[in-house]
Amino acid sequence: MKVVERPIAGPIAELGYEFRQPELLEEALTHQSATEGEGRGKRNLERLEFLGDRVLGLVVARLLMDEFPDEKVGQIARRHAALVRAESLTRVGRQLGLGDHIRMSRGEEEQGGRTKPGTLADCCEAVIAALYLDGGLEAADCMIRRYWLPMMRETASPPQDAKTGLQEWAQARSLPLPVYTVVRREGAAHEPLFDVECVVSGLPPVRAEGRSRRAAEQAAAGRMIDLIESRVSDGG
Repeated sequence: MKVVERPIAGPIAELGYEFRQPELLEEALTHQSATEGEGRGKRNLERLEFLGDRVLGLVVARLLMDEFPDEKVGQIARRHAALVRAESLTRVGRQLGLGDHIRMSRGEEEQGGRTKPGTLADCCEAVIAALYLDGGLEAADCMIRRYWLPMMRETASPPQDAKTGLQEWAQARSLPLPVYTVVRREGAAHEPLFDVECVVSGLPPVRAEGRSRRAAEQAAAGRMIDLIESRVSDGG
């Protein structure tokens, strides 16, 4: 199997952090396709992704408590869900230029692997974990503050729950309620990945992924709302 190697100096420079254990960053930027058939001893980003998800959730929760001291728990929870979802991670992954430095198979690269939102999101979580393991919570906190605080401050009001917003939109037009269907479930038992389809009468179906069925449904509802808004802006 042909594996495409890319230098990792770029992400180090962009992060503003020098790893004492650069092998951690290398692991964080190794796609699963690069280690297929190499035996159990070869590591890729999966384990770091698992840890990075938890580190991000903790740091973002604390930042939200500091940034919005007067908001209720429900409001902070909606902000938190929006900030740790795959779309936010993909956005940061692009800002860091991670796609240019991922180690992956030639086949994965030819299928557009370097720009896949899911891959960028996974790598971003893995990089957060690498920072945490190499420099402690302070190193991870510094990176998360740099990229997530601006996102926190983009909207003065907490985002509306996507499923609730979509349901209210359908009800206001006397349409049937949105239907959510799990199209596919994959991944390890401790960290499954759900692929959910959302159907609203009169609109093409949309799909989204999440680490729980609820998260995938929320993401799919958000994409449906984006579709509706784009049609409105286009006069559709």
